[in-house]
Amino acid sequence: MQTIQTNKRILLSNVLFATDFSQSSKAALPYAIALARQYGAKVFMAHAIAPEPHLSVPLDPLPAKADPARLDAERRLADLARVASVGRSHEELLERGDAWNVILDIVQKHDIDLIVAGTRGRHGVSKLVMGSNAEKIYRQANCPVLTIGPHVPPLEGDDWRLKHILFPTDGSEASLAALPYALSLAEENQAILIFLQLMPLIPPENREADEASARETLRSLMPAEAAAWCNPEFLVRFEFPAEGILRLAAERAVDLIVMGVKKSSSESGISTHLPWTFASQVVAEAKCPVLTVRG
Repeated sequence: MQTIQTNKRILLSNVLFATDFSQSSKAALPYAIALARQYGAKVFMAHAIAPEPHLSVPLDPLPAKADPARLDAERRLADLARVASVGRSHEELLERGDAWNVILDIVQKHDIDLIVAGTRGRHGVSKLVMGSNAEKIYRQANCPVLTIGPHVPPLEGDDWRLKHILFPTDGSEASLAALPYALSLAEENQAILIFLQLMPLIPPENREADEASARETLRSLMPAEAAAWCNPEFLVRFEFPAEGILRLAAERAVDLIVMGVKKSSSESGISTHLPWTFASQVVAEAKCPVLTVRG
């Protein structure tokens, strides 16, 4: 692991809530609103209207006032904003096209700092509400992505206070990209920040020494000035990544998991369809929201 010093305060000015109007996406909206209120951010509520089918004889697109899909989406988006009491500082966006392309366009146009989306389990494999764009969003988005999985309880009230934040790391550049967000959120909430390293393939006779060394390395990631506002813990466990993260999160009733993810190695996104990457498993099975930051 490398020592990284970070006293950078994370600011959220523009939050994108992506929805397909499913129950899983609706469950994510209160979390988006709570964070936006905490940081004084604007909420962009966005929906991607399915692309029009390819026709052998191209037709002119329907005008907005005569497009049934757009009119229905406008109504549902407005109803969602009203029921959720988003407030004045929000904007509703509708674009037609592939979900990922729509999200990318909105992120660039509106300087989005955070994407919030719901997830739903599907035969044990989590897929974002955007279907096959599952990992593509959090592995290719330039901003962090907060996912609310199917096992996350509904947020009660308008306030989401974080008491325990879990930051798992393997010391890689990708995992450490999430550390500034973990530190900043811990400071903002005066939360306990749990640093976790998992070492699954260490022979039993070497574990004591390796555990001590790994714990000291984790300590080096904590800026000295952070002791004034954060109560850190440094844990080393000998488990596989997804299982270890999920087990500790459940044991400690963690409110948020903050973790780095690697960018897709394929421009075509084919590599993002691998179903059992451990990040996907954590997102699918966690009982708390998961904030992923692309490294």
